[in-house]
Amino acid sequence: MHSESSAPGSGANHAVIVVGTGKLAQELLRELPGLQDAAVLPWAGAGAHPPGAVFVHAGSGRSLAEVAAHCRATGDVLIELATGSVLEQDEPAFPLVICPNTNILMLKFMAMLGAHGHRFRHESRQIVESHQAGKTSVAGTAVTLAESLGLASADIVSVRDPQVQQAELGIPAEHLARHAYHRIEIADTVGRIVLETRVLGEAPYAAGVAQILAAVRTHPLEHRRYSVMEFVERGWV
Repeated sequence: MHSESSAPGSGANHAVIVVGTGKLAQELLRELPGLQDAAVLPWAGAGAHPPGAVFVHAGSGRSLAEVAAHCRATGDVLIELATGSVLEQDEPAFPLVICPNTNILMLKFMAMLGAHGHRFRHESRQIVESHQAGKTSVAGTAVTLAESLGLASADIVSVRDPQVQQAELGIPAEHLARHAYHRIEIADTVGRIVLETRVLGEAPYAAGVAQILAAVRTHPLEHRRYSVMEFVERGWV
């Protein structure tokens, strides 16, 4: 039996602590204050934050062990935004929410495909993903979509050539530097279904994180690991 953590909003400390110094962390520190009523502060090191805050890890991982130790001692919630985090296989003694994707609309689409993708196992299936040329990390969303359709990650077609992105995928020139595009094609001998997702320009990370924070604050969480997909499936976001 796991103990439950009271909703953070019910305590005296309403702060959201953003851990990280990169683009995502700066985006959250800039945008989150206008999306919710809690104070939003940068991580100031172990011992600098009283119990009751929610911690959002949006960094490279340098401070992750220190933040996790704090949450282990206090029972505070940690929201992990990194893809491939070392915490993904952890069984924490505090509420841990794994969120490699915070675009809520995309997460709902992924949940739908996860529940019903197996129905297309007898049809031809293809996945194309496109991101800015500088993206070298694994396209985690595309891998999840592939798994839902019974495909291997090696089956994913990845596009990083700006000319192909513009000419064949219709990515506007002004969004070549930051976009996320996925196209799924399912076909049989008489028909074809095309499912396409586009996130252009400044991705709505902060808006999605604000919704996840609201869910954390309104639902007592057990001291265990959650996937953000569980929040979607429960209708919390």
